[in-house]
Amino acid sequence: MKKIYLSTLLLIISIILLGGCNANGESGTYDAETTKRAKRTAESYIENNYIGIESVELNEPYQSPMGSLSIDGTVNNKYGFTIDLNKDFTVSMIGTKKGFPAMKDECKEKDCKY
Repeated sequence: MKKIYLSTLLLIISIILLGGCNANGESGTYDAETTKRAKRTAESYIENNYIGIESVELNEPYQSPMGSLSIDGTVNNKYGFTIDLNKDFTVSMIGTKKGFPAMKDECKEKDCKY
């Protein structure tokens, strides 16, 4: 009897926890205006804060597992990155892959305008 009760309880808890991950009701896709603004912000941030940016290629924005708007892309046709934006379209973080251009000295302490 205790095994059945414990198994049922664990199943219910698992369903509740897994369901909570998708409870915000957002599909993870964004309308055209949000997409345009997010891409413009991401491109501007990278161009204004990093050295030697010749080109920025951006994929479509998506909702990250933590709920932020994220965009993957590459710079200079070679170096990958992921950038996360806050609801007000400010940059919350950027993750870069090996070889990504260095940040400009004047932008290390405080982000340069974008």
